[in-house]
Amino acid sequence: IALSIFEFYETDFRLREFIVDCLKAKVSRRTELMTSRISIPNAALQLAFCLTIGFGTSKDDAQATSILREHSLESTDLQRQIQLVIDGTREAVRVYLSTTRLFSQFEFQGIVQYINLPQYYRDKKLLQRAEVRNKLDAQSIQLVFGQSHILCLNTEGRLALMYSNQGRWKEAEELQVQVMETSKKVLGEEHPDTLTSMANLTSTYSDQARWKEAEKLQLQVVETSKKVLGEEHPNTLAPMVSLASIYSKQGRWKEAENQQMQVMEIRIRVLGQEHPNTLSSIAHLASSYQKQGHWKEAEKLQVQVMEKSKKVLGEEHPNTLSSIANLASTYWKRGRCKEAEELQVRVMEIEKKVLGEEHPYTLSNMVNLALAYRDQGRWKEAEELQLQVIATSEKVLGKEHPDMLAVLNNLASTYMKQGRWKEAEELQLQVITTSKKVLGEEHPGLLTMVTNLASIYRDQGRWKEAEELQLQVIETSKKVLGEEHPGLLTMVTNLASTYRDQGRWKEAEELHLQVIETSKKVLYEEYPNTLVSMNNLASIYRMQGRWKEAEELQLQVITTSKKVLGEEHPDTLTIIANLASTYRDQGRWKEAEELQLQVIETSKKVLGEEHPNTLTMVANLASIYTDQERWKEAEKLEVQVMNTRERILGGKHPDTLSSMNNLASIYCNQGRWKEAGEIQVQVMEISKKVLGEEHPNTLTIIANLALFYRNQRRWKEAEKLQAQVMEKSKKVLGEKHPNTLDSMNSLAFTLNSQHRNEEAISLMKRCFNLQKQVLGPNHSDTKSSFEALHGWIDREDEHEHSD
Repeated sequence: IALSIFEFYETDFRLREFIVDCLKAKVSRRTELMTSRISIPNAALQLAFCLTIGFGTSKDDAQATSILREHSLESTDLQRQIQLVIDGTREAVRVYLSTTRLFSQFEFQGIVQYINLPQYYRDKKLLQRAEVRNKLDAQSIQLVFGQSHILCLNTEGRLALMYSNQGRWKEAEELQVQVMETSKKVLGEEHPDTLTSMANLTSTYSDQARWKEAEKLQLQVVETSKKVLGEEHPNTLAPMVSLASIYSKQGRWKEAENQQMQVMEIRIRVLGQEHPNTLSSIAHLASSYQKQGHWKEAEKLQVQVMEKSKKVLGEEHPNTLSSIANLASTYWKRGRCKEAEELQVRVMEIEKKVLGEEHPYTLSNMVNLALAYRDQGRWKEAEELQLQVIATSEKVLGKEHPDMLAVLNNLASTYMKQGRWKEAEELQLQVITTSKKVLGEEHPGLLTMVTNLASIYRDQGRWKEAEELQLQVIETSKKVLGEEHPGLLTMVTNLASTYRDQGRWKEAEELHLQVIETSKKVLYEEYPNTLVSMNNLASIYRMQGRWKEAEELQLQVITTSKKVLGEEHPDTLTIIANLASTYRDQGRWKEAEELQLQVIETSKKVLGEEHPNTLTMVANLASIYTDQERWKEAEKLEVQVMNTRERILGGKHPDTLSSMNNLASIYCNQGRWKEAGEIQVQVMEISKKVLGEEHPNTLTIIANLALFYRNQRRWKEAEKLQAQVMEKSKKVLGEKHPNTLDSMNSLAFTLNSQHRNEEAISLMKRCFNLQKQVLGPNHSDTKSSFEALHGWIDREDEHEHSD
């Protein structure tokens, strides 16, 4: 045992336990096992050695002494075994390292494959037992050989990896720093084990999103490995791959791409195009292309990797399944949903069969499939899959594991998309509390969760709470990720949306311009996120009535989006639909209708007839027909949308209520008062209950009911509701919000209809002055208020003159 001590400690702990059981059986003469290989006295000596150093059993010096005495062995015999490890350390390490290098070469050539023991233990539910065994090993070895002995360092390094695998990064880091410092001192800075300890610590820094520390350490590992092992050595290429990953996580894709290119070219030259490690490098490069929005290049490489993996490794190999899942991810992003789903479902079924339902790969693929369902608006399927993953993850990983928290965060997002805000908020707060404890206050994962909570608040019209959280997240992200990180840009965009929803156009516009400039500089002008930012800015222009600017920007974005994403990509369709809205706002109905019909047909084909995006586009077409008083066509579409939303989302979902409200408006415009009134009262009651009395959507619905009363000359009822909406809008949205200005405008008209001219003129003056400030003098709403105001003043003058 002493002569192969390093190899034994590299293996599964159960092998060491098995050896001890065999020795005990031999010594007690319960078996003739290994009779020809080992005598009973020798077995007794080996067993005493195991008990002394805690090899495969608890350290027990008293029992070791008893065994020696029972078999007439001297304590000096045992000391010789221990001295053999101490004296032979250098030679044993040399043999161990040469064996390790040999196995590295074999792995590099695809002859053998290393097992990730912590991951294996986790899969087999042995992690806790392995951790206890490893702790005992480290303590026993330290007592016998000292803390600086390489055997102790290796054992502590393995224990740290177990902590890391459970998301216990602080414990992992503490141990890894200790191992690294001792290794530098005892083995030297260029020793392979020292480099391994540095690489492990780098990985723990990365897991905590401490990119700067991770990068600095990983660069040292790469440079030293190149110097000591050579540029083409497997142990040099592995740290280069990790360095590329660190660049990628910081959004530094060009640098990541350069590293991946270097590794790929070396592996193609040394190993050939079909070697598993070469295929892995090509897959990494494809991932880099995908993150930059280079879908075609990514897809081409992913198809190549998938086909070669099937040929070399077989259809059911984990690497092959991973390559299929990567290709599915690119299809999702390109809007090729059917192809993507077929691939992903196939991968999931094979993984369940080959790896088991509880394997991390299986769970990861189920998570991705659930996200894809959610993004298609298939919320029930998404939720079912997420709940299934949560139940399994809780059993396998525990309630506080980072992967478990990520899945809970996804479920909260699914609730939010369905308008189930109470459930979403409760779950999100629970996840954030646990994440602060497990991940720390500055971890990117936690920042994403807080951003999601802000979105839940924003969707409920709780803008102050949303804004506070978003500002807090942005400050932390600047510190942790840096001012130009893509993740930070997304957070700034979210804050701009919160400003936009409050009618704070200037602030929203400034933030969008800032995001666009940084995106062009850090990413590039055609990057998908840059296009989204430009589209958002165009929407801000449109809302302010700056239609020329909006149209120019939208046309530019559409051209680029068609080129980069393709004509049928969901993002391209959304941008075209927004251009149609810009035309509609200007009364250019023919152009708006043509575009909207085009978008609907493509959306039905790509996303399906019942996808939320498709339904929104159909509802927009109904609005174009309404604007032109084409009531029958508008009603037909709105009924269709309402029924589909009610079936898929439920009768209380905000989108369903919006459809019902639109339909009531169409009935109202046709003089079908009874039908309109019934729907509007129903919508108002549901909205008050689901969204709350002060939610912007509720206020809009009450405002529509007030218009319904006004159209029937039920002035008092109309006035009462409009005054209520105006006061609540001022409180919730602020006096300058466009919705508040609309409520002032409507109330002024109702007052004027009752011949309460002074009140009407006073209110309309206030409304007009604020509209000039907020929307600008050329906005259609401002012009409409101006015309009404001057008409009333002129009539008032005429009346006074006639008097």
